[in-house]
Amino acid sequence: MSTKQQRSPTAGKATILGIGKAFPRQLVLQDLLVEGYIRDTNCDDLAIKDKLQRLCKTTTVKTRYTVMSKEILEEYPELATEGSPTIKQRLDIAHPAVLEMAKEASLACLKDWKREAKDITHVVYVSSSEIRLPGGDLYLATELALRNDVARVMLYFLGCYGGVTGLRVAKDIAENNPGSRVLLATSETTILGFRPPNKSRPYDLVGAALFGDGAAAVVVGADPVPGVETAFMELNTAAQQFLPGTSHVIDGRLSEEGIYFKLGRDLPQKIEENIEEFCRKLMGGAAGLAEGGYDYNSLFWAVHPGGPAILNRLESALRLDEGKLECSRKALMDYGNVSSNTIFYVMEYMREELGKKGDKGEEWGLALAFGPGITFEGILLRSLLH
Repeated sequence: MSTKQQRSPTAGKATILGIGKAFPRQLVLQDLLVEGYIRDTNCDDLAIKDKLQRLCKTTTVKTRYTVMSKEILEEYPELATEGSPTIKQRLDIAHPAVLEMAKEASLACLKDWKREAKDITHVVYVSSSEIRLPGGDLYLATELALRNDVARVMLYFLGCYGGVTGLRVAKDIAENNPGSRVLLATSETTILGFRPPNKSRPYDLVGAALFGDGAAAVVVGADPVPGVETAFMELNTAAQQFLPGTSHVIDGRLSEEGIYFKLGRDLPQKIEENIEEFCRKLMGGAAGLAEGGYDYNSLFWAVHPGGPAILNRLESALRLDEGKLECSRKALMDYGNVSSNTIFYVMEYMREELGKKGDKGEEWGLALAFGPGITFEGILLRSLLH
């Protein structure tokens, strides 16, 4: 996409200089998911099938991508067998898959950045889908032919807020190492959590109806080189907080059969009750932004779409105008919840939207994500687009 830079970046502030994404080859249409999932897991329970059909409609997802395929199930039929110890098989599938997606997203990002891989000084790698030593950060650096003295950070098992955490870490690196260029890559697959449905685990159906696979990447750096780099977003105040006493609301456990997740029904309510205070904390990072009261509709919003209920509650709590969360809703519709990656799909749509608005586009915005803890992660953004 061709964009012009209207606003000048603040000296020394981290900016996003390029963005890219990638997905596995298997495209899943939500309208066809139920029949395929029931067939692949050899489920003959009509009540489970009916519930999954209802969930698939309420998620608002239309299309998703997945590493899982007919070929994988034929080679590893035990993945669809209840109680099978399959963590080794799942990791054997996940490791090359997340690396390939991370590499593809990173190459797309480097192309968007318009500089060479050797100019990358740091790597931040985020994934909740692999377990190995060395980690995906080293394998990605090798695949991209980065310098062998590239400084690497690996962020494991953060879940849905991992992408914004990665941005916060990349921002700190960029602002404290003049001239540095940080490649932040995220990559996720649902292979570790795929299993046949069971009435004792209703959460599995939510995952089957909502989550997808994919990868994303951004390059972060301060003081863009004139005529060489084009920044489209500036990273200002960053904050993280957890809500005491809520660690049980999102609960994930690794077992011999893969990863099990439990999502509490009160998650959207907990977010709604605490989101305004968190947003005010972030908005305080910009001089004059909160003068005369907090006008949330004066901002653009890049919110991780954990699900439609979370978006609806946030929209209601902050009294946002219709359409303010359109980029989040579109990302959810097109890709599902892809855990740490999804915030970057939202930001890519936001780049397009702000570019179209021109001078009428909002200057300030918030990137928000929520995950286990319950953890809130956020960054105050400044658009540099015309």
